Amino acid sequence: MSLWLLNTFSTFTLAVLLVGGLVLLAVTGSLAARRYRPRLAEGEHNEMVGVALGMFGAIYGIILAFVVVTLWTQMETTQSVVSGEATDLALVVRSAEAFPPADRARVEHAVGDYVHAVVEIQWPRMRAGRPSYDATAEQTHAMYTALQSYEPTSVRAQTFYEEAASRLNDAAGQRRARLTAAEQSLPTLLQILVYGGALVILPLTFLFGLRSLKMQLLFVGAVAALIGFSLLLVLVLDRPFSGDLSVTPAPYQQAALSQFWR
Repeated sequence: MSLWLLNTFSTFTLAVLLVGGLVLLAVTGSLAARRYRPRLAEGEHNEMVGVALGMFGAIYGIILAFVVVTLWTQMETTQSVVSGEATDLALVVRSAEAFPPADRARVEHAVGDYVHAVVEIQWPRMRAGRPSYDATAEQTHAMYTALQSYEPTSVRAQTFYEEAASRLNDAAGQRRARLTAAEQSLPTLLQILVYGGALVILPLTFLFGLRSLKMQLLFVGAVAALIGFSLLLVLVLDRPFSGDLSVTPAPYQQAALSQFWR
């Protein structure tokens, strides 16, 4: 469901739907509560409701802060993995410049095929939450084959060959980390705590009575908006390769790898 929302609607649209929907729900619920329980406006339950809101709000705030920090860290880690893989591939190309023309061309061709497969084939699948290890398996094998077919004949060539081989191994490790990140999402238990907690706290605000209807609606609307923006943040950070704020494949088209996109 979250993947469909992120890939179908812009972040602005999601903000309007989620935040606006919660505010509308809060205002409607508050009006209904005052209509069917007029004495709520007198604040006869405010002490009890205030204690409950404080307790649940503190617990929910801790859970929400933990989730947001975890997801933000995951997003930054994923971006670092993508940048690291692209950097390693670029260094393979740079090291191959010391090879004879035929061997250099073979390595560059294999790396070029790989970055195109990542951006054009694998990335849309990761965006849809269905990463495939097979999508670039053939191109990965081709890079190793191209490098292994070269036999260094000098100390200088041996040095660059070892550097290229080391960087290719690092890129393969980053590839696996990238695909693993594309499969991960917020555990079900935490999703229940985050989204279910909002459904517990919001109705409690209906019971907190204020004599002024305008102040009552302002209070419940503000709480609903805060919760809505928090849930929006969780939603957009949960999937690092989906939505407007997702990790992009730009690193595979920059620096030494830009030659494969001309």
